[in-house]
Amino acid sequence: MRALIQRTFRSKLSVDGQIVSQIPCGLTVFLGITKGDTEEQADYLARKLSNLRIFRDENDKMNLSIKQAGGEILLVSQFSLAGTLGKGSGNRPDFGQAELPERARELYERVTQKLLEEGITVKNGVFGAHMFIEQQQDGPLSFIFEC
Repeated sequence: MRALIQRTFRSKLSVDGQIVSQIPCGLTVFLGITKGDTEEQADYLARKLSNLRIFRDENDKMNLSIKQAGGEILLVSQFSLAGTLGKGSGNRPDFGQAELPERARELYERVTQKLLEEGITVKNGVFGAHMFIEQQQDGPLSFIFEC
């Protein structure tokens, strides 16, 4: 399981020209599910996102979690994060480690549910759709997290 986590001032996700989800300040999280990923990993990722201290406190230090900062999460399934670029002469990405869609959806939905249980407002993309995402990054501040 691989997540690209970005702190954002705002994010908006559209499909076919229609706004599907949008959040004010918070995190935009792109999630790639790989073969063999488990429910335990999904639970761990949700706990990590809930408690990650990357928001500014009154002293301008990264010391607050999303819960403390009152932010929201836009969670976007992105199978290409399960891809590899590899070494060698080829230039085409390899997506052989990406989980099958049905199982990937289950784990994606589990992460969403666990975040909601943590008391965080979560907005989602459309699983498997071609999405257009506009965001205003804060920092910019981005992290790659694997579990």
